[in-house]
Amino acid sequence: MSTTRARGDAVERAARAHLLAAGLREVAANANFRFGELDLVMLDRSGGERNGRERNGRDGEVVVFVEVRYRRSAAFGGGAVSVTAGKRRRIVRAAQAFLLGHRALADAPCRFDVIEADGDPASPRLNWIRDAFRADDT
Repeated sequence: MSTTRARGDAVERAARAHLLAAGLREVAANANFRFGELDLVMLDRSGGERNGRERNGRDGEVVVFVEVRYRRSAAFGGGAVSVTAGKRRRIVRAAQAFLLGHRALADAPCRFDVIEADGDPASPRLNWIRDAFRADDT
């Protein structure tokens, strides 16, 4: 793949397919806001339980904001390492803006996941890190 954008698009398609196969439903992709972008916004019905307790939310669904990070090689750390504190703050602010525009989801619990990808962008190796960070940690 020749361009960075084309590689990124291929990796995001693979991540989306992986999440859909795991039972999540897509809400949005590449949602841009003045202070940041959300790669994927998904709904996870299985995410309604945490530590054996049901969490409140729209029919038990959790809104999942997914950051997709690609590295050609994991030799210098996976993609999650590149989600710095500043990047996490921008993602959380973009998530807040997203929820303001999607009132039906505003009261659902939220989760921030990271999908690390490496190798060939056309068929990358994916590592899905659920609950990679919390909004109150930023």
